[in-house]
Amino acid sequence: MSEQQAAAVRKPEIAGNTDTSLLKLIALAFMIVDHIGVAFFPGVMEWRVFGRIAMPLYAWCLVVGSEYTRNALKYALRLLILGVVSQPFYIMALGNSWTDLNILFLLCLSVLVIAGIREKRWYSQFWAPALGVLILLFVHVDYGWKGLLFILLLYMSRKSKLGIAGALLAASAFWGMYSFPVTKVFGLQLSFLEGNFLSPILQLFFQMQALMWMALPLILVPMHSNIRIPKWMGYGLYPVHLIALIVVSLILGVPLSYIISSLATL
Repeated sequence: MSEQQAAAVRKPEIAGNTDTSLLKLIALAFMIVDHIGVAFFPGVMEWRVFGRIAMPLYAWCLVVGSEYTRNALKYALRLLILGVVSQPFYIMALGNSWTDLNILFLLCLSVLVIAGIREKRWYSQFWAPALGVLILLFVHVDYGWKGLLFILLLYMSRKSKLGIAGALLAASAFWGMYSFPVTKVFGLQLSFLEGNFLSPILQLFFQMQALMWMALPLILVPMHSNIRIPKWMGYGLYPVHLIALIVVSLILGVPLSYIISSLATL
């Protein structure tokens, strides 16, 4: 049996939820919530709070996809093409500049880095992640080098539920140190964050970016929805939702200044 045939029949060892079609749809829903908050309700924190669930789900889907894919280059190419297509809409919908690249570029690079770790060609398990981090130190991509390290941490922990939970919680704690506190939700004060011996730990995990830990149950608990979406559609809905935001923006005229200022930089 050739190496390619062996890879085709090999069953990946993954401890978490492998129902990635469902997870991508859930991630898309929470990402839409997040971006609606950015575009239309910048002063309402709750939209951003629940939006924290999206990125970990996409990261986990990428880990699972990297295990199952038969061609990492094609996988990365799909993400690159969608990233390029999405970039103008990412700029107009959310008020970013041309030098701020969307998350699909991060996912594309992550696929290539994981492929390097898996292939171990010319010690690529060492230089591929180092090169990926180096690139992200000079190129501004959504979630940046911290996002890449988080995805790699998930990948290294993929065979153990305890490891996956530890990786996500560690990343949450790390990101919590670079964010601002969330002390109330829907007007309700989170009183349990103060006045007890667990307060320092709880407060760390209730920083805005740290709330990515809310995605943990969806990643750990197996689901069997039998939903199957085409390879392109999983991430292809990303530019679609940005276009929808732009259309709504033009209809309502709410954040039209974003679009005008973005077009002015062309």
